[in-house]
Amino acid sequence: MSQAVTVESRKGILFILAGMAAISVNDVLIKQLSGGYALHQIVFTRSSIALIFTLVLVQLEGGFSILKTQNPVLHGLRGLMLVISNMSFFVALSVMPLANVTALFFAAPLFITLLSIPVLGEKVGVMRMGAVVVGFVGVIIMQRPWEGSDSADVDRIVLLMPVLAALTYALNQVFTRKLGATTKASALAVYVQGVFLLVSMGFYLVAGDGYYAQGVTDPSLQFLLRAWHWPSSSDWYLLLGLGFNAAIIGYCLSQAYRLADAATVAPFEYIGLPLAVLWGWLIWADLPEWEVWLGMVLIMGAGLFVFLREQQKARRIARTGARGRY
Repeated sequence: MSQAVTVESRKGILFILAGMAAISVNDVLIKQLSGGYALHQIVFTRSSIALIFTLVLVQLEGGFSILKTQNPVLHGLRGLMLVISNMSFFVALSVMPLANVTALFFAAPLFITLLSIPVLGEKVGVMRMGAVVVGFVGVIIMQRPWEGSDSADVDRIVLLMPVLAALTYALNQVFTRKLGATTKASALAVYVQGVFLLVSMGFYLVAGDGYYAQGVTDPSLQFLLRAWHWPSSSDWYLLLGLGFNAAIIGYCLSQAYRLADAATVAPFEYIGLPLAVLWGWLIWADLPEWEVWLGMVLIMGAGLFVFLREQQKARRIARTGARGRY
């Protein structure tokens, strides 16, 4: 492994850490706003503001010419995966504790490891595959399959929403790695914000008047279907912060997966777990139950093992002068 690759990997790790810190703030702001605004209104406002900041980054990275692409379909598909991921995550977040939703979502790096095999052509050994299996056992425990639907705190479908978010987020990041070889991080972020705007405007045209929310009592569905309304003056500060934060997230995550391979970057996303627990405790006085703690340990342990195994393989490649992944 060359020194240049090592430096790029380190930069990728720094960007993913910054991106995950921004995501934790994003989740807090979304949860704070979820009681009064429609999800698609929040997404539209956030992406509109984020797009302005992101276009400034485009100018810094080379100007509008870097937005030209020969892969519009793949960019659109990548953006759609991130939209589904965000929508699924936030629907669950409106009715579940932040730490629980985040812990379930952190199946994403496990999905990334699996998806890197067919999409990126990376090779994953038996030990890393075993770690992935252990991580998914943690996900299953957090789903509490031994409980009946009547005794569960939330609907089973809502419990699966963070897992769907994890899968689609993993697809998004693998596509990022594939597109990042020829596309700047700011351009990748612009395409994503554009898809967010299109989808949220589509939601507005269909459900923006609140018609489909009439008679709905489930809070997660209310969050998805309630009518748009003009934000209060105090909430504008939260929305502006959300938009600026979204620009940071889009750029940092795109840059991280451009600079470093998926298996190296993905485990560092686990910094989001302790941050979610911290915010949940400080703001809502929520602490995870034993199933969540156990699931966290298994998922984080699996992810860290995958990372350490990857680093061991990288050192072996460096000593032998081999190329490619094992």
